Amino acid sequence: MGVRGWLKFLTEYDSPKYIRMQSVTWGFVKCLLYVTVALSVCCIVIIYRLYEETDEVNSSVRTNVKGVAYTNDRIWDTAEYTIPMQAVNSFFVMTNIIKTENQFEQRCPEYPFGKAICSSDKSCEKGSVNIHSHGIQTGRCVNYNATVKTCEVKAWCPVESMEKPPEPAVLRSSEDFTVLIKNNIYFPKFNYTILNVPANLNSSCTYNKITSPLCPIFRLGDILQEAKENFSEVAVKGGIIAIEINWDCNLDSFYDCNPKYGFRRLDDKKIQPGFHFRYARYYKLPNGKEQRTLFKVYGIRFDVLVFGTGRKFNGVELIKNIGSMISYFGLVATAIEIAICLCNCSRCSKSPFYKIYNRKKYETLLNPRQVMFVSYVDEPHVTLIKKPLKTSLQHAQGSIVESHPVKFYDAGSCCTSQSNENLDNEEYELGRPLRQGAFSPDCQKWCCCGNCQPTEKYHEQLCCRRTEGPCITTSHWFLQLVLSSHTLRKALLYEDPFLNLTDGNINNQLRHLAYKQYVHWRFGSFDLEDRAVIPSCCRWKIRDTYPKAGNDYTGFKME
Repeated sequence: MGVRGWLKFLTEYDSPKYIRMQSVTWGFVKCLLYVTVALSVCCIVIIYRLYEETDEVNSSVRTNVKGVAYTNDRIWDTAEYTIPMQAVNSFFVMTNIIKTENQFEQRCPEYPFGKAICSSDKSCEKGSVNIHSHGIQTGRCVNYNATVKTCEVKAWCPVESMEKPPEPAVLRSSEDFTVLIKNNIYFPKFNYTILNVPANLNSSCTYNKITSPLCPIFRLGDILQEAKENFSEVAVKGGIIAIEINWDCNLDSFYDCNPKYGFRRLDDKKIQPGFHFRYARYYKLPNGKEQRTLFKVYGIRFDVLVFGTGRKFNGVELIKNIGSMISYFGLVATAIEIAICLCNCSRCSKSPFYKIYNRKKYETLLNPRQVMFVSYVDEPHVTLIKKPLKTSLQHAQGSIVESHPVKFYDAGSCCTSQSNENLDNEEYELGRPLRQGAFSPDCQKWCCCGNCQPTEKYHEQLCCRRTEGPCITTSHWFLQLVLSSHTLRKALLYEDPFLNLTDGNINNQLRHLAYKQYVHWRFGSFDLEDRAVIPSCCRWKIRDTYPKAGNDYTGFKME
């Protein structure tokens, strides 16, 4: 693209082409769809609050569990049943326990599980370790009790019993324990901080989603009840419970920022439910030997999950979101086009309305190097013929183009009003016959008007008619619109008022303009100018009227 091409590109604007259909049905469908899309956009903006700017929450959590229980002749206080967890924002409450006391590091029988049971020393491999064993085998098979023998191991003895946890749970009364959850949140974009503990907190309150929805003190039994679980059942093997704190805050002039609490169970009740771990307490005896007590602890781990969004009205966000949804209105045109397409495929396509619509809507653009257009004086349409030709253009089979020749109108039309005397004089001059040879036998095979010139080129073997009759070159309108020197000269001056009509090359300009006038007259559009073939009789009539020096005419280019 040259400099002129770029300048033209920068100084022009191409607008899309639209077809306006005068139809009550489709007009109603259009209005209905536009209203539907508009209401949908409004609902989306309101429901999803797209008129607000948002920010994600940052938070910190602190917990404080309180409660005392007396069971198995022992007082269980906070230091006993709450064990620090490594997980962030979590706390653990023990509900059940298996205790193995007075363990020493020595040799003793292994607990009787599948691979530990033996009948002789040959069944026990010295130094081997099983993933379920409590120690390292010594290679001996010893009595575990009066009926069972197991491999001897070097371990903390006596080994832990693999029995099921006590049922009911040892600390089943822990459902009455309470926990205070302090949650600080911060929205950095809005520089807003708040705590879930009210300023006028009643320390004796307990959370209830109806009567006390903002109280940060929770009874453990109520937490599991809200999670649709039975505390006594979960306390036996333990479990994992999520305490969800949702902050959905409206930070406009009227602040509305209160937490909403939710509860659910995280561990799967069907696939290995529960939560437990082990720890030991070690003692040093007076004789210097080390002793320990092993605890297998079952309990409930509570994970505090904090999430939320801060919102504040922002006009820029509103405009941006509405602007992005304006494209939804384009779906209306797409939906109507699909509906019209379906109607075209159905019986409705026979309706004149849809035939006219298709003719107005679609314009077929063909490769100009592969087609030619011809027009006959005795046919009311233009014919499209595809290359390559295997016979004369006159006899080639083509398809009808939905474009009819129109009456001559362009710059030259303003010059056709002239006196009868001038027309008579000029017609006398232009009425001379074509050069000799127009009636040769070869020409008669494809010429129907008797004025065509013989040629061996298939694409030049074209007459102005399909059937025998007078030649178009003998008509009054051909003489006036195509050959009239008076008309052509005024048309040239219309385009260039300062053109020198006495120039020696004026015949070339008049001849080329005559070709264009014929195409516009007989083909109805300059769009077909490059591939419209002018009949032999007309072409030679124009050439004889405005000859070229040397008679070396280029003719129609096949390319």
